[in-house]
This record gives sequence, C-alpha cells and structure tokens, in this order.
Amino acid sequence: MILVVFRSRFSEQVDETYGTTEDHLAEKVREMAGDDLVHLKNYEAEDGERLALVWWRNPDTLEKWRNDPEHQDAQRLGRDKWYEFFELSVAEVVRTSSSVAPEQYPAP
Repeated sequence: MILVVFRSRFSEQVDETYGTTEDHLAEKVREMAGDDLVHLKNYEAEDGERLALVWWRNPDTLEKWRNDPEHQDAQRLGRDKWYEFFELSVAEVVRTSSSVAPEQYPAP
C-alpha cells in the first residue's frame, strides 16, 4: 500500500476556483482509481495548515493519477497561485494494524 501525505497552506491568492477544482478532482480520482483508492481524507488545523492523506493499493494507479492532465493543471495552479506552502510525501506502508479488516473500512 502507498500513502500520500500532502501538507499545504493557502496563499492570499486562493479563490473559489480552488474549491471547485478540489471537488471535481476528488470525484475524478475516485472514479479513475475505483477499488484501488482505499481512503481519501482532508483535515485543516486551527493555524490554517491543511493535510490530505490518500491511501492507494497499487503504485501503477497512483502513477496514472500523477500523470493525469487535469491533475497536472491543478498542480500548476497550486504552485503558481493557491499555495503559500506545500509539501508532498509518498511512502510505502510496511505494516498496518486495525480493529477491522480492510474491506470493512468506511467508504473513502
């Protein structure tokens, strides 16, 4: 399993196009990835830092998403306009312990 961790903080230039784009891409990634996308969660701290966690089963599907033209366009807008700061980490999950089996996890 692969875990993508995306930390960010909005710039003063962020506008309504961010939310529209985020909603569209969240729907698109779920459709594209199908059962390969395990979880997609977003959080925002009191200080404004944002955190997105995305779990993938297959690195090939993640690579397909990474190369998606709409996703790449949004990344450019993020670098050029939306984010004051961002950091992306991609990690291989070595082990997971849970109180439930993966197929019983809540839907992403």
